[in-house]
Amino acid sequence: MSVVCKNSKAYHDYFIEDRIEAGMVLVGTEVKSLRAGRANLTDSYVLIKDNEVFLLNCHISPYSHGNIMNHEPTRTRKLLMNRKEVERTRGKLIQKGFTLIPLKIYFKGSYAKVEVGLCKGKAQYEKRESIKEREAKREIDKTLKERNR
Repeated sequence: MSVVCKNSKAYHDYFIEDRIEAGMVLVGTEVKSLRAGRANLTDSYVLIKDNEVFLLNCHISPYSHGNIMNHEPTRTRKLLMNRKEVERTRGKLIQKGFTLIPLKIYFKGSYAKVEVGLCKGKAQYEKRESIKEREAKREIDKTLKERNR
């Protein structure tokens, strides 16, 4: 599994309750751009409309060796999920405060996949707490590493 890009801001701004793997409907130049690592998930989100799932505002740069038939960078892309997964996710989305955020794009074999997270927003004080926990864990790991030398 080779990761193309990660949405690191999502891990900072949201609590990730559930993760779902979905395929992507892409055109040829998008696949070549993804293989070159030219994608950005910042400010992108997922929308369920009429039992179909769409990835909006995801930027995949135009392929450098493409011709006039190159793709539009921020077009809406359809995601492929089972009907049961879509219904289960829709039921969870009805709950207050949940949203679907793409966490990472990766290749599994020859297929481009998106990991979509069912997320709940963090308040400012919760973000500070998670930063403190992360720094405390780093200090503990650093101390243990020096001790084991």
